Amino acid sequence: MFISAVGRICKLSLVSILLVLIVWPSPAAVVAANTHADDKMEPEELVAKHLESIGTPEARAAIRTRAVVGVCSATFRIKGISQAQGRVVLASEGMKNLVAMAFNTNEYPAEKIGFDGKSVTANYQRPGQYSVLGDFLTGNKVVSKEGLLGGSLSSAWPLLDLKTKNPHLRYAGTTKSNDRRLHKLEYLPRGGSDLRIMLFFDSENFRHVRTEYQMQVTGQLGNDPTQSHRQTQSRYSMVEEFSDFKQEQGLTLPHTYKLQLMISKQGATFDAEWVSNLSQFIFNGAIETKEFNVAG
Repeated sequence: MFISAVGRICKLSLVSILLVLIVWPSPAAVVAANTHADDKMEPEELVAKHLESIGTPEARAAIRTRAVVGVCSATFRIKGISQAQGRVVLASEGMKNLVAMAFNTNEYPAEKIGFDGKSVTANYQRPGQYSVLGDFLTGNKVVSKEGLLGGSLSSAWPLLDLKTKNPHLRYAGTTKSNDRRLHKLEYLPRGGSDLRIMLFFDSENFRHVRTEYQMQVTGQLGNDPTQSHRQTQSRYSMVEEFSDFKQEQGLTLPHTYKLQLMISKQGATFDAEWVSNLSQFIFNGAIETKEFNVAG
């Protein structure tokens, strides 16, 4: 079992870990004010300090692959509240990235998002149908392709290798959240994106603590005034939050990872969150490329 000693886990392939995962039975909003005109920092300086907060260049370079294991919960606030408990694995190698969760319910057995270096894939909840989260992330592939999903937990985190992704970064001042001052960094992918992506860093230690993805889509005008009146604006908001930072083999990484997705569309609202408490960090194990493709 992968909850045994780390030494034994390292002998298992990630496939074995995921097989155990699948059969296992089982946000405080950022205040948008308080940005001061005198808060100035170059994006390159902020990124450099952030990388120092993770670990030394030698420690960062020594970790080639990652498999992070823990427990997770999913909470859906749709016509009441429903919950599911399960296990989670986050795996990465270079630009390849995987988030896989398995739950103790037949209605929602698993959630998987993968990027194998070429394609972003998700598992089907029903034949030919993604979950709402899977639909959002396969529709906005830039989140996985840029390595943003999972933040600094992933080797694909773009701030680890800005030369490869070459995004445009814009420092956006500071804001306050839960009495903490946070630096804001807008992330603009080189190929563009419909999403507005904002990264947040603790001003005291420069740890990455939050990513916000925002998008608004206005419905097209109808053929007559009656149809146009029924068109509404759809709003999408995904937030990742990272906390409980601890050191793992020379890297300081979050041990609590929360992802929230809110969608307001055609008068209906989807609101759900996934919280992972991570307990085991397995570095430099062998991971086959095919394991990052979770299609179907």
